[in-house]
Amino acid sequence: MDYIEVNFIIEPFEEYISDVLASELGEIGFDSFVPSEVGMDAYILQSKFDESELKNLLSDFPFEASIDYKITQIKSKNWNEEWEKHYFEPIVIGNDCVIHSSFHKDVPKAKYDIVIDPKMAFGTGHHETTSLVIGQLLLMDLEGKTLLDMGCGTAVLAILAAMRGAKDIVAIDIDTWCTENSIENISINNISGIDVRLGGAELLAGLHFDIVLANINRNILLADMEQYVACLSSGGELYMSGFYKEDIPLIEAEANRLGLQLVDFKEKNNWVVVKTVKD
Repeated sequence: MDYIEVNFIIEPFEEYISDVLASELGEIGFDSFVPSEVGMDAYILQSKFDESELKNLLSDFPFEASIDYKITQIKSKNWNEEWEKHYFEPIVIGNDCVIHSSFHKDVPKAKYDIVIDPKMAFGTGHHETTSLVIGQLLLMDLEGKTLLDMGCGTAVLAILAAMRGAKDIVAIDIDTWCTENSIENISINNISGIDVRLGGAELLAGLHFDIVLANINRNILLADMEQYVACLSSGGELYMSGFYKEDIPLIEAEANRLGLQLVDFKEKNNWVVVKTVKD
């Protein structure tokens, strides 16, 4: 599959501006982001790219920053090599979980050792939302629990859940890059019991889970939360991330309408994960 690479130059450059830009680009189809010294490089399938959408996004961007960009059409490439050169380093979360790629040497020791070769899929643990959800997984009693990883990316969350005793795990993503990469990562980690499916919330009909993880973005969460709740058992837990602290009231209002109670949230650099429980 051919991709479009967009090189963004942000002036003045601030990491939080780059984070917000990546979040908004994700809503118009971009699916991978690599930081640079002056901004970031973002990638989108050529078939999904609409420059008019990009221009509208930048014209409405909420920060006073100059953002220039250059568009390049690229053929399929070795994305593991790109991550190795530009970004992905081993990360330890909560002292108990280390995430690294197969090319890393001298990896720190931890109870849960997860190998992720990300290719184009989001989810190495470096982004605040992924690390926040991982932090929650490390605190949960997952033994024997059924679990859904919605918007699974690399399947890092599903893999950790399986390592911690969850069963009958389903991992869903709308992107074929992600589902293919998830299957590869699950195999690399010698994990069984994870069913990877290509699609969206329409796949949830008839399924039931004790725990649902949805690390996506605010708009998709609001649109699909009703379907998450429908497949959640009574007393089940829905963890949502992919949005900012300022968005919590909006998320909580929809959760309450659907019979969920927000019981806790964690914050990291203004990104949050919220824990909700079904009545």
